[in-house]
Amino acid sequence: MKKQPISKNKLYTLAALLVVIALLAFLQANGSSYSYQISILERSAIYAVVAVSMNLLTGFTGLFSLGQAGFMAIGAYTVAILTIPVESRASVYYVSGISPAIANLHCPFWLALIIAGLISAAAAALIGIPVLRLKSDYLAIATLGFSEIIRAVIAAPQLDQITNGSYGLKSIPGFPNLFMAFGLCALCILLMVLLINSSYGRVFKALREDEIAAQAMGLNLFRYKELAFVISSFFTGVGGGLLAMFMRSIDSKTFSISLTYDILLIVVLGGIGSVTGSVLGSFLVTAGREWLRFFDNPLTIAGIQIPLFRTGFRMVIFSILLMVVVLFYSRGLMGSNEFSWDGLGRLLKGIPSRLKGSKKSKKGAKA
Repeated sequence: MKKQPISKNKLYTLAALLVVIALLAFLQANGSSYSYQISILERSAIYAVVAVSMNLLTGFTGLFSLGQAGFMAIGAYTVAILTIPVESRASVYYVSGISPAIANLHCPFWLALIIAGLISAAAAALIGIPVLRLKSDYLAIATLGFSEIIRAVIAAPQLDQITNGSYGLKSIPGFPNLFMAFGLCALCILLMVLLINSSYGRVFKALREDEIAAQAMGLNLFRYKELAFVISSFFTGVGGGLLAMFMRSIDSKTFSISLTYDILLIVVLGGIGSVTGSVLGSFLVTAGREWLRFFDNPLTIAGIQIPLFRTGFRMVIFSILLMVVVLFYSRGLMGSNEFSWDGLGRLLKGIPSRLKGSKKSKKGAKA
């Protein structure tokens, strides 16, 4: 039998993967010179995991949840408690001391991430019983309330010996290397993509499109909603654990409502129902906020200080850019579509014709 030639799309994908690996190897070898760029990429990759998990629930199942920050907090504190070196815990819990139950509790980071995801999933399974009977905005409000309850519980003085209360947790071990950080994020996203393309993913999409028709086909609506909610919360908890490893120090304020809104912004900007859109949106939003920081610094031209350039002005520019993007891409950058090399080729081929069309319209207007 003749071997089938490798398709162009596979070659392009392989080439892109090699480029990414080469870039990561370069950054890893020159970490001290590119620490700022590395931190942006790592945070973007972590947000991509949480954004895809939110999209799994909102874009593919049709459940609007705003509890991401709460599940991330559960995952982050679980990883922190399980991975902080035993010899460093006295300096971390220096105010109220540490509970004997966790004083010598320690495990590798990969096991801590799995446990973090499982605890987040268990919490989702419990609160999902009452809240998943709600729909639309009511579900969003209920899960948002749960997120705030989790944050209040973490900061409660009664749990100071476990969560360290308002002082937070520090000395959290970071990623061993850049490849480990991106590898873990890529693995989480790959697992969610496999789920979306499986028979369970098709059931989730059926619930999103028409619950009545899905129920008429014999599907147990609550069972599959609960399943989607639990799986999404599992990966959100893992994402929270990854964020704890990235930040090396966390407290309850890290997981405020604004964090959920940031993830929601990424999902909407990338496209609800698009995995590649969520990944693209996470890198654009995270990098965009950082690259616009020069607007926060005072600007002087010919001895005259420009009054607009001050602390916080970058967020004004960032918001304006978001408004422009939404005006031109009302369904997000990717809509509900996924990235493909064929689609990219059609887009690039269509640019010259669009430019010619715009020139002809201008000439017609002048005539």
